[in-house]
Amino acid sequence: MTTPRSRPLPPSVDDALTLLGAGRYVADRSLATAVFLALRLNRPLFLEGEAGVGKTEIAKVLAETLGRKLIRLQCYEGLDTAAAVYEWNYPRQMIEIRLAEAGQESRQTVENEIFSERFLIRRPLLQALTPDPAGPPVLLIDELDRADEPFEAYLLEVLSDYQVTIPELGTIKAPAPPIVVVTSNRTREIHDALKRRCFYYWVDYPNAERELEILRLKSPGAAEELSRQVVGFIQKLRKEELFKVPGIAETLDWTRALVELDRVTLDPATINDTLGTLLKYQDDIARIRGPEAARILREVETELAAAPK
Repeated sequence: MTTPRSRPLPPSVDDALTLLGAGRYVADRSLATAVFLALRLNRPLFLEGEAGVGKTEIAKVLAETLGRKLIRLQCYEGLDTAAAVYEWNYPRQMIEIRLAEAGQESRQTVENEIFSERFLIRRPLLQALTPDPAGPPVLLIDELDRADEPFEAYLLEVLSDYQVTIPELGTIKAPAPPIVVVTSNRTREIHDALKRRCFYYWVDYPNAERELEILRLKSPGAAEELSRQVVGFIQKLRKEELFKVPGIAETLDWTRALVELDRVTLDPATINDTLGTLLKYQDDIARIRGPEAARILREVETELAAAPK
């Protein structure tokens, strides 16, 4: 099996922009600057923004374009060190104890043996601190706002010194810092102590021009007129008072659904039939379906007709 080879970090902001583009990620210069600084200065990159705007994708693109292993820690309520950092292989330890007792080994010898790295199960955070032939991996700590505050506090040591402490073994420190990307959907505020250890960037919804560029890149099979109508429609939806406005992920899903239905332009009936691909709450769908969808589409068509070709 061939060991993947890592590629050098971008030497400039322009190269960071090119790097993201090589991974088919359409970024503006401010985001490329944040990525460049995080990479060059070995600081975690903290990405905050609404769900579906492409935060997680940045970590995936960095792993792909830099030739690094991607290690993902998906956060959730109740996440603890056993799931995130390490735990001991208790069944194997019990077997080792029984065998040691049968062989009449001393208690001290048994303790030293069963609490060695041979019985250690490495979870994502500890895996990210382990040397890799391809170079330091990309560690994605996804949706940190879903985890509890005590776990967030635990991360301070990891993100400050790139090390974890295991009572039975001592401190394990990464020989080279991993590339860390932390994301948050801002369902709760993340403590300042953690943010201070990171470069912060707010990932916003794209403007119409950038969203159309993303759509052309990710859904090349969509007709140009359809792509323009989709972007115009979604841009207007984001100005409506909805419980959850659609992100880029929904833009792509809706476009793929429309292409699958062999649509080359939008019409009110198709919009009504496919709103569930775009909006994820029934109250939002009920608000937009029917006359409101037709009104928005008319506005989009009028603006596109008036736009320079």
